[in-house]
Amino acid sequence: MGKRSRTGTVALFSSILIVITLAVYMQAGNHQFLNYDDDAYVTINPHVASGITGRNIMWAFTSIEASNWHPITWLSHMADVQFYGLNPRGHHLTNVAIHTASALLLFLLLLRLTACLWQSFFVAALFALHPLHVESVAWVAERKDVLSAFFWFLTLFFYYEYVAKRKTSSYILALFSFVLGLMSKPMLVTLPIVMLLMDFWPLGRYRHEQRGEDLREHLGRSIALIIEKIPFFVCSLFSGLITIYAQRTTGAMSSLDLVPLWLRIKNALLAYVSYIGKTVWPQDLAVLYPFPHSIPLWQAVGSLFVLIFLSASVFRAGRRHPYLVTGWFWFLITLVPVVGIIQVGSQSMADRYTYIPLTGLFIMAAWGVPDLTRGLRHRRVLLAVLAGAAIIVSAALT
Repeated sequence: MGKRSRTGTVALFSSILIVITLAVYMQAGNHQFLNYDDDAYVTINPHVASGITGRNIMWAFTSIEASNWHPITWLSHMADVQFYGLNPRGHHLTNVAIHTASALLLFLLLLRLTACLWQSFFVAALFALHPLHVESVAWVAERKDVLSAFFWFLTLFFYYEYVAKRKTSSYILALFSFVLGLMSKPMLVTLPIVMLLMDFWPLGRYRHEQRGEDLREHLGRSIALIIEKIPFFVCSLFSGLITIYAQRTTGAMSSLDLVPLWLRIKNALLAYVSYIGKTVWPQDLAVLYPFPHSIPLWQAVGSLFVLIFLSASVFRAGRRHPYLVTGWFWFLITLVPVVGIIQVGSQSMADRYTYIPLTGLFIMAAWGVPDLTRGLRHRRVLLAVLAGAAIIVSAALT
């Protein structure tokens, strides 16, 4: 495929992705504010509802209201008020626009990383349309989700540019984007680890550069990749400390004293498996999944067995199919801050917590199913039908 032809194809796929995302989510513009956090974030928050002023900007950078330090999120809400007032349509459509931009950025990122057009599009389309992401996009108070995810993918995009071209400016842009993401939502604290996963696949930076390279040289190069991420880890550490301070100060972590650690661990194990189940079969979705008073031991042990079995299978297949390692541990690791070991609030799990983590499972499916069907007759037709069905069903349910 010539360069001009490929550019046209990418533009076509990008346009299709934008159109289908907007076609599904534009209806959110007809929705109202909720009295569930939208009031605290926008409608009755005097600092936000009065728009962008010098005093409000200062407040955004010093406030730990809503149990978080996320000044970029506050500024985003203020900007909406500046443009739309308290008309909910504009606030909702801003969420939709950011979500659409993130889906597009994810598509272009994976395409640059792997040169696989169809797989990259499939992952981006599922990110854009999966029902588990409705809560993040169609809820004004979850601006922090869509905003932080946009900076997540932008950081990875700049990181790829740095690895490919070794330009210091790209590294600085990646770090700057990462800081903006942390200032949108501290969920991004695990991003440096995901960058290390990307070094494994698809960047392939752990591979022996020459035959005969000994273990010491290989280990030294791996350590160098970790050292390369130190500024990112330092930012994550500061963000995590600020978040713990904010949540303790505002009483959001009071449930730590009420819910035993053992019950939180059992709930976390069960939540991981539940998220996988709802990804494959998204039914019985809810605004709130109350924290249970008790969890049968067999459910926790069974969930642990499932996670160990899947992790062992990924390790075993990882040499031949490295995307499984990146995808699986992207999912596992990015859920750690919100899986409930450190309990914040009364929920046992939440759809919005999957907004970034599900990308890992989508990657596993996008590259894994074609490998599983290798050698089958009419393979391309089968893959097209399966991918099309997944996207259409997701769009319909969303």
